[in-house]
Amino acid sequence: MLKIEHLSVALDAEVGLVRAIDDMQLTLARGQTFALVGESGCGKSMTALALMRLLPDSGRITAGRLTLDGDDVFALPEAQMRAVRGGRIGMIFQEPSTSLNPVLRVGEQIIEAIETHTRLRGAAARAKAIDWLDRVGIPEPARRIDDYPFRMSGGQKQRVMIAMTLAAEPDYLIADEPTTALDVTIQAQILDLLRELQRERRLGLLLITHDLAVVSGMADQVALMYAGQIIELAPAEQFFAAPKHPYARLLLQALPDAAKRGQALAAIAGTVPPLWLDFEGCRFAPRCDRALLHCHSSRPALTEAGPQRQVRCLIYSEPAAFEALAVVPVAAGASESRAVEPFDELRANGIGLAGAKQTDKRSLLEVKNLSVRFALQRSIFGKKGFFDAVDDLTFNILPGRTLALVGESGCGKTTTGKAIVQLLRRQASTTGQALLDGQDLFRLQGGALQNARRDLQIIFQDPFASLNPRMRVQDLLEEGLLALRPDLDAAARQRNLALLLDQVGLRRDALERWPHEFSGGQRQRIAIARALAVEPRLIICDEPTSALDVSVQAQILNLLRDLQRQRGLSYLFITHNIGVVEYVADEVAVMQAGRIVEAGDCAAVLGDPQQSYTRTLLAAVPRVQQR
Repeated sequence: MLKIEHLSVALDAEVGLVRAIDDMQLTLARGQTFALVGESGCGKSMTALALMRLLPDSGRITAGRLTLDGDDVFALPEAQMRAVRGGRIGMIFQEPSTSLNPVLRVGEQIIEAIETHTRLRGAAARAKAIDWLDRVGIPEPARRIDDYPFRMSGGQKQRVMIAMTLAAEPDYLIADEPTTALDVTIQAQILDLLRELQRERRLGLLLITHDLAVVSGMADQVALMYAGQIIELAPAEQFFAAPKHPYARLLLQALPDAAKRGQALAAIAGTVPPLWLDFEGCRFAPRCDRALLHCHSSRPALTEAGPQRQVRCLIYSEPAAFEALAVVPVAAGASESRAVEPFDELRANGIGLAGAKQTDKRSLLEVKNLSVRFALQRSIFGKKGFFDAVDDLTFNILPGRTLALVGESGCGKTTTGKAIVQLLRRQASTTGQALLDGQDLFRLQGGALQNARRDLQIIFQDPFASLNPRMRVQDLLEEGLLALRPDLDAAARQRNLALLLDQVGLRRDALERWPHEFSGGQRQRIAIARALAVEPRLIICDEPTSALDVSVQAQILNLLRDLQRQRGLSYLFITHNIGVVEYVADEVAVMQAGRIVEAGDCAAVLGDPQQSYTRTLLAAVPRVQQR
């Protein structure tokens, strides 16, 4: 067994001591899947790093132990830990772009793991690496094994990371958001592979994710984290059938689907509190719709709440006191189903929001016969070749409408978005037209192109790679305003940025911090705020919610919905999350191998798909099973 006993982790920061993990206890058996879920910034990824002894220099384990089949992993010298790390306990990291060495071919990195932790060498190790690339769904693995990471899509890099970790044949696997960047078909393939390995090798899996649908289909046990603590622990079937903690109940209500289309999602008010605070009462109390005054002053313990269930709530730890005090919840309605507050305060201050909602039926964006070709360094015959990433795409987006672009990783979705915003001019050969209000973006230069970018913004798939690590959040968000909104003075810009942070669910003190100080989901919120800052008319959203937990996803989707309703904002929504597509999209275009194979009204395409590829895509979509 892999057993975590009273684990606590602290990090030194400018603001003080951050208590990232507080007294965690978990047990993972061989062949079992244990899901660790919770909001971004609650300590999930820090737990994984602590277990692998890969904490940042500012972090340290202040209490607890980790035992692997009875041996204390935290007491091992580093030389012995290297054999455990990868060989006994493998880890799939959250951000493959920063986990893969950019100057080594992907095959070299997988072969290194195989030769370090198994007996295979040379040609046998290379053959095994090719086999693993094939098992995780990389097309043409014998050719792609010699590619560098930058030549792969985000989802393909994630698959390489998974192959590299599994190739070392560990007994236990810590998977930190392993399917976040993957489309539903590849996600289903990876999850099936993990199940197969569990049957074959009794692999123990600690699954760290915010995707409750994946948890519903994979997990045996669920531990829900909030602000560094486990607040509910239960068998997966019981957790989804009847969540007991108020936070768990609200999370399940925040899931988007077709039935909630046109309604505001149940976004949970507020944000996870900073972990440098000294908490007096329940950490969820400020956001809880059932909190009483007693909840703000009394700390709940993790208490038995049924067979194999534990809940950290005063309802269970102090039932008599709670019933005596239960008169009126002090936070009643704090997290009821409602939209995120619109930009009324911005409008009242006369800051921006100049774009009036358009009511005409002319297309805001017309893409005609778009093709994108990349030059390859070398083909399999040793000669220079070409790769057609996008082939003859045609579609249009009306003002105030959302077109969802869906398809497997590597089919050309992200390339399409980058080509439209003119980010491939020096990297690829592009033909066709992208007309923004009749102006062909491919023909614009200099100041004309800069002016067009005020109306057209993009939210990138990888928030870490798209944020300059040497700039504070204040500078990252203000950069676009300085270039594209010269009409705003310094005070107006500051007010704009503070309100934007409120809208995307970040604390205002985030402006003074650096990108590396945030979790992956928090960095994505910064990227969304940056795109919204210049008040565009069209946003290309490349997997904008893939790194977000359920409650923040609901908040962001509510925000995008409100902006669209109030300002006629349009979206090209690139995603593999079909639940989100059902909720936000007016039209859907399904891409396969660079071409659109099916397009039309969202309800028609998803409800009655005509193409076999679309049917396969929808069949792979995981759903939360609530009984």
